[in-house]
Amino acid sequence: MNIDLLLQPFQRFGVHLGLDRILKLLANLGNPHHQVPVIHVAGTNGKGSVCAYLSSVLTEAGYRTGRYTSPHLVDWTERICLNEQAIASEKLCQLLLEVQAAIIPDEESPTQFEVITAAAWLYFAQTQVDVAVIEVGLGGRLDATNVCSQPLVSIITSISREHWQQLGSTVAEIAREKAGILKPGCPAVVGILPTDAEKVVRSRTLELQCPYIVPQPARQISPGWAEYQTIENSQIIKYQLPLEGQIQLANSSLALAALEILQEKGWQISEEAIINGIAKTKWLGRMQWTTWRNHKLLIDGAHNPAAAQALRAYVDSLDTPNVNWVMGMLSTKEHADIFQALLRPKDNLYLTPVPDHSSADTRELAKLAQEICPELSDRQTYPDLLSALETAFRATDNLVILCGSLYLVGHFLAIVKTTTPPTP
Repeated sequence: MNIDLLLQPFQRFGVHLGLDRILKLLANLGNPHHQVPVIHVAGTNGKGSVCAYLSSVLTEAGYRTGRYTSPHLVDWTERICLNEQAIASEKLCQLLLEVQAAIIPDEESPTQFEVITAAAWLYFAQTQVDVAVIEVGLGGRLDATNVCSQPLVSIITSISREHWQQLGSTVAEIAREKAGILKPGCPAVVGILPTDAEKVVRSRTLELQCPYIVPQPARQISPGWAEYQTIENSQIIKYQLPLEGQIQLANSSLALAALEILQEKGWQISEEAIINGIAKTKWLGRMQWTTWRNHKLLIDGAHNPAAAQALRAYVDSLDTPNVNWVMGMLSTKEHADIFQALLRPKDNLYLTPVPDHSSADTRELAKLAQEICPELSDRQTYPDLLSALETAFRATDNLVILCGSLYLVGHFLAIVKTTTPPTP
């Protein structure tokens, strides 16, 4: 069987937030989520890399560790991992057939995300994981992952205005949805949030009597190295950071604070496991250096304004004069804010559609980019990614960056089957 064929019938139900369908489905499967200790991670940006750090360290510490993230870049199997290894295609097909068999025909059908989420819970229960690191799909309160009543730790990485069509138009409203993952008495590790969001989250932790931990970002001590001061006893841990960008100082500190909580609960996680686990962390498609036809290329999702600002800060740290941007964006994104964050005078912009998704019109994007940054050296539209990349590398010796959508990055990785990124 083919994973795409098994999941395709559920695609038409789109994004439909709510917990009734997933809870019924899980009940029909024997409530596998009740058998799985969970670290639950929400946030606008950073949640994927926090999950990657946690999964890598816990695996290194000898725990049987599940990880569930979304979206995938190339293959559905990336979403469900055990000890850093993606689930086998055959096993995922088998799980999806089990999930399908548990759907009551006359009842409202689960969404595609609910079906794959149920498969993840089933896999983690069947493989008897010690812990599963679970990333929220969208929002938090009504997300299909929000079925665990007592997580070991809840993490909210960051909050900014994204998916406002489903979550609310203000940062405070979005914060309420993200804070929906918090559970009575369960520790909350929270990133540094905008004031309106912080008030909402802090208020919710008080209501639920959750210990509220806001770790300071780690400090960079040299290129690629950071140090973190533990909250409990102010011990300094120095570690190598394999993921690029200043934002990883904050993301890694959130993971380390969550690990501290586990240590306090009696989990055996040595400093050596922390250092080695973080050093081994991989998270593809986010500020990742790779090559394309022997050219050095930087790829990143940068699919919302906050992520675009983080990418721009990293580019500025490279002290590169100008950039050739190869970009595609979904129609639902904040195009103007993303351009505002990224584009600078004398940059070049090469726009391409995002295949197989609701892509923004490239001509409209070109017009908008010209309004926002009239001093662009060049802006062109292309029917496909490869022709845009070819022009970008032929045009100048500028640094070439592919960004604007994780789906576009995934499309690129599927084409070239990129493996480990070289050191820049």
